[in-house]
Amino acid sequence: MENTIKKLKVSAIENGTVLDHIPANQLFKVINILNLTDCKNPVTFGTNLESKLLGKKAIIKIADRYFADDEINKITLVAPQAKINVIKNFEVVEKRVLTVPSEITGIAKCGNPKCITNHQPVPTRFATVADNGKLKLHCHFCEKMTDAENVVILAKN
Repeated sequence: MENTIKKLKVSAIENGTVLDHIPANQLFKVINILNLTDCKNPVTFGTNLESKLLGKKAIIKIADRYFADDEINKITLVAPQAKINVIKNFEVVEKRVLTVPSEITGIAKCGNPKCITNHQPVPTRFATVADNGKLKLHCHFCEKMTDAENVVILAKN
């Protein structure tokens, strides 16, 4: 007889935000983008969890913290299929759908070694471009086009 009881692999939170369906190999990039290493709130994450959509996924739960749309939209670079759930009193009160912002500033490195952003204290700036269903970044300064899969996320200071 098959056991049909499911166990929670990551415990529930009373209030806060859940980021689900993050590709497992992108978990630490999302943590870096959202600067969660400096977060004073309890943060729980799990990786290599089973997912019908992704095969292996990651999840992040942040207690008593809610994100603005512009913060959440930054993660579309590395996890465009992620789901955002806002939790209040252990209930999902809002589900957010990610949208790719038209411009990305200061979170990704330009892949062109000759770009001014790699030699001067100039924040990077990219326009996002959809090309055959793939996300690409177009550098405002040197005009280099970079595939989202090859984007290097800048370290937080």
